[in-house]
Amino acid sequence: MVRIMPLPEELSNRPFTVYESRVLGVAPKRLRARDMSDGGRLIYLPAGRDFEFAEQARVLAAATPGAWVSHESAAVLTRLGLPPWLGDCETVHLSKPSELPRVRRTGVTGHRVRVLQGEVTEIDGIPVSSPSRTWLDLAHQLPLRYVIAMGDQLIRRPRPGLEGRTEAYATKEGLRLLIRQHPNMKGVEKARLALEDMRVGADSFPETFLRLAMSDARLPEPELQLRLDPDDPWSPSADLGYRRFRIAVQYDGAPHLTREQQTRDNRRDEAFTNAGWSYFKANADDLAEGFSGLIVRIKRAKLRTRGHLRPMLGGNMGRK
Repeated sequence: MVRIMPLPEELSNRPFTVYESRVLGVAPKRLRARDMSDGGRLIYLPAGRDFEFAEQARVLAAATPGAWVSHESAAVLTRLGLPPWLGDCETVHLSKPSELPRVRRTGVTGHRVRVLQGEVTEIDGIPVSSPSRTWLDLAHQLPLRYVIAMGDQLIRRPRPGLEGRTEAYATKEGLRLLIRQHPNMKGVEKARLALEDMRVGADSFPETFLRLAMSDARLPEPELQLRLDPDDPWSPSADLGYRRFRIAVQYDGAPHLTREQQTRDNRRDEAFTNAGWSYFKANADDLAEGFSGLIVRIKRAKLRTRGHLRPMLGGNMGRK
């Protein structure tokens, strides 16, 4: 029986290119051993192992000089969020500069694009479209509300303790410049429209969808990340609402299911209700119905509050 030499530790548990194996001194015949699988042109992987999407993206980009991960695959790696009908990870989207031939290999969707300096970055060593460029690449195939929602994710303030970054991915001014630099791209007009409706403060797609639904229902523009006490940076805050009408709305998604988060949520909920606010909580069921029922309840609360405000305003005017 021929003894199979172990692979270098760097290659033993992930897909790799033939170039990487050569650098580490792996003999070509070792790659034909029964514990190895052919991953396609220039790619090998340990047999019987399922790999995460990021590993597939890394090795496919490494095996394709001049290419980088882009479009919906870049959105998956950067966690920008995608509609449910995209991001299935069945193929990896790779882009090349327009002067190079399109990537053609099994498991890859290839693109040829005009790219400018700074529009390709790295994530854990993987070349990938920047979040802003990913947004612009996807604008033509996404419904407008998703372009707005993804844009909100670009300009929102990150949570350093959870995300490991302190700066937003982009500003509206920077995105406006990006649009001007690519006037002939598909979807650029949609991106320009989306830019006008983007706001800083939405932490998730559903929060953006709720804000847009309120706007479509002719409700006033809500304040985002509404603090109960605006002068206290540690005050409990709701996703959005109206300080004037003492209305606060919170969307509870999957991250709110943990015990620790539920404890914080309960304290926030009690703070608003004890202060006499009309306080509403939305979830995936509300999202599925376009927030129609929730919006009816918000409008009723707004009317009640206005009814209380009128006598006060009238009295103030009389004293003048």
